[in-house]
Amino acid sequence: MYYKILFYSTLMIGSLISVSSYSWMGMWIGLEINLLSMIPLMSSSDNMMASEASLKYFVTQALASSVLLLSIVLMSMNNMHNINSLHYFSLIFNSALLTKMGAAPFHFWFPEVIEGLSWPNALIMLTWQKLAPMALIMFSNNSFLYLILAIIFSMSVSGIMGLNQTSLRKIMAYSSINHIGWMLASMMLMETIWIMYFTIYTIITINIVSIFYLFNVFYMNQLYITMNYNLTFKFFFILNFMSLGGLPPFLGFAPKWMTIHLLTESSMYFIAFMMVVMTLMTLYFYLRIMFSTILLSKTYIGYYKHSHMKNNMLMMINALSIMGLMFSTFMFNMI
Repeated sequence: MYYKILFYSTLMIGSLISVSSYSWMGMWIGLEINLLSMIPLMSSSDNMMASEASLKYFVTQALASSVLLLSIVLMSMNNMHNINSLHYFSLIFNSALLTKMGAAPFHFWFPEVIEGLSWPNALIMLTWQKLAPMALIMFSNNSFLYLILAIIFSMSVSGIMGLNQTSLRKIMAYSSINHIGWMLASMMLMETIWIMYFTIYTIITINIVSIFYLFNVFYMNQLYITMNYNLTFKFFFILNFMSLGGLPPFLGFAPKWMTIHLLTESSMYFIAFMMVVMTLMTLYFYLRIMFSTILLSKTYIGYYKHSHMKNNMLMMINALSIMGLMFSTFMFNMI
């Protein structure tokens, strides 16, 4: 247990070193500390797939780190003499960072790794592990076209690949890839909206993953069984998924609204249109999960231990998250 406290601390310190570093080498060192802290946390004797997931994660991240270091060395050697070659090196640099965060088309490892993790580790992978690479892309962004391609890929891949999934961890992984696209779009134009988007996405993901962790569900059929006996959490779960999809009365709508507004203000109508249309695919499989949870009834409870569990803290956070947009709208009107 105590080793986890050490590694959680170094995990956070690594990301913070990366974000606050003055040099590219310091940034790379921070990412490496973060990676080497995550590997022991992923290894678990309870989960048979954990060692496979940690190996996949290590190999992919080590490859991305090597490419990152190569691009830093090339940019340093170039010494600003040739602007074209510097531009190419920065594309290599951004590709390595996109691989680290799991953005499409460099997403190949992300759903597979998430599938082998416990819910607490999956939560870290979905939220905190995105922070440092995204912040570094924001600091070094000098190619709008490249980021726009990454955004369109992230949107389309997450929508198409998420449609045929029954594993809740993979659904959350593809959902995360979709939100990466939105966050990249918001950070291209305004840092503040990216910070707001990341914070709200983290809150909603914590709520959904906490419900999955509380009832120990990993697949859709387990979800239907569980939700039959817990109507309060069924209600919170459905509203949180609506919020994650960005439906208007909920908190998840606010950052998407701001991002679309920002894109249209910057005359980027096509990319805004593409993002909205492609997000409808992810919204479709969210709605499919919600309708199935409401309508389907399973009575086989061979592996489900029926309990009337109450988690007041989780219920309070859920209520705050769901009502967040209404509260913030009310506050802005008052101001």
